[in-house]
Amino acid sequence: MAQRYGGKYSPAGSENQDTSKRIRRIEVDPAGGRANVLFVPAIVLVATSFGSPNAFGFLSAMLGAASLTLSAWLLRGGLRAEAAYHARKVARRPALPRKTIAAAFSGVGTALAVVAHQNGFDLVSPAIYGIVAAGLHLTAFGFDPMRNKGMDGIDTFQQDRVARVVDEAEKHLITMRETINRAGDRQATARLEEFSDTARDLIRTVEEDPRDLTAARKYLGVYLQGARDATAKFADIYSRTRDTQARTDYLALLDDLEKNFAARNRKSLLEDRSDLTIEIDVLRERLSREGVRLK
Repeated sequence: MAQRYGGKYSPAGSENQDTSKRIRRIEVDPAGGRANVLFVPAIVLVATSFGSPNAFGFLSAMLGAASLTLSAWLLRGGLRAEAAYHARKVARRPALPRKTIAAAFSGVGTALAVVAHQNGFDLVSPAIYGIVAAGLHLTAFGFDPMRNKGMDGIDTFQQDRVARVVDEAEKHLITMRETINRAGDRQATARLEEFSDTARDLIRTVEEDPRDLTAARKYLGVYLQGARDATAKFADIYSRTRDTQARTDYLALLDDLEKNFAARNRKSLLEDRSDLTIEIDVLRERLSREGVRLK
């Protein structure tokens, strides 16, 4: 479906224009083509094994293809988990080392592929090829993160609570992004992306300091759930009727939500700075009592 140009000087470009410059996040799939291309060897292995007179060789090829496919699938998940780990200042290491397991399955799949196409019975050659393939896999994609990051002095129970709230909030934002596409309105989609950026700023603030969870839980739970339901209703109505009043009301709702989320985030940051100032003053007082004078 054709879409009207929505630039600065377009007819709709002046509507709801924010004077401040927004830095838009460009989301790129961490897996990308380099992980997707690893599904190809399994397809080639299956295609070259049909018509094999050796039943054992055909079975080895099927098992090898299954191992290579599982390796590529685990690698995709491992790369995404690693990207999420590096994107956060406070993060747990991945519970399942997917990239390392993917390397092992890659080695097994390669060894079985050699068995399927070799003449005679030889275990040394498949083992060598499998070890080399696993090593190259780890060299190309690396190991999984092996330790927690930025969690020193943070209560584990509180961090788990934050993780549950954050995961639920991210699900709401993803659902909203998928739902708004049904409306087919470029400006509404762009406005929702801007609101999502502001909501994620609050999410990152809560992640970095779990003490903000109590105050922000209403925003990341009730408010986002309401925004998700409103987005679904707007998408259904606007896709059928192209009602401009419904579009205006929805954009106004996003404006109000964004202001509230931004205000909550600013308040959290100011409270953090106030806590730091208090700690510095207490430390100065203690040092002064010990006879240490700070300029």
